[in-house]
Amino acid sequence: MEPDLHELLRSLRVWDTELPGFEPEEAPEEPLALFTRWFAEAVAAGQTEPHTVSLATSDEAGLPDVRTVMLHGADAEGWAFASHATSRKGRQLAARPYAALGFYWPVQGRQIRLRGPVTVAPPEEGQADLHARSTGALAAALVGHQSEVLSSREELARASEVAWDRAQREPDAPVPTWTLYRLRPEEVEFFQGDARRRHVRLTYRRTDADGWLKELLWP
Repeated sequence: MEPDLHELLRSLRVWDTELPGFEPEEAPEEPLALFTRWFAEAVAAGQTEPHTVSLATSDEAGLPDVRTVMLHGADAEGWAFASHATSRKGRQLAARPYAALGFYWPVQGRQIRLRGPVTVAPPEEGQADLHARSTGALAAALVGHQSEVLSSREELARASEVAWDRAQREPDAPVPTWTLYRLRPEEVEFFQGDARRRHVRLTYRRTDADGWLKELLWP
């Protein structure tokens, strides 16, 4: 018997846990400090894979696309993620270098949304970032062909075996297409869920090179 999607949806509950408070009046003057604080709290609360983030881009026709990627870091230069320049998202970012990121941490009923221009880090930074990761990450990068049509899973298995062998023998093997990207946000929103739906939404809007305007939004 096939499951009933609508019955399943109606059976679910949101934030069936005690949610933390959030006093926006006490938030720091720039978003990176608050992001770091919330990220540490998500880790402490046991949030699964808090470093995964939805990345939204658009193609040459302006049509949206989205997928989940891994956060590689965040600093004054921006929020960093990586991929092959030849992948679908790499091609989209080359055509339209503007994107959005969305974190969701249901353990605490929190979301963080960012959007802004995306730049490419120098190649040596991208390679250093890749080689600081696991053998599996290097092997996956060495396989390449991301977003291309795959003829069979057997073909992938063969390519993966070759890549794993090389990654173990050459932990510094170069992957020319591997690219580190940085999104420098023009806007950052922090969303704290509330059981009575009195959600707190605090946005930071960039006013100049270093300044930010903080505003509350209706939920």
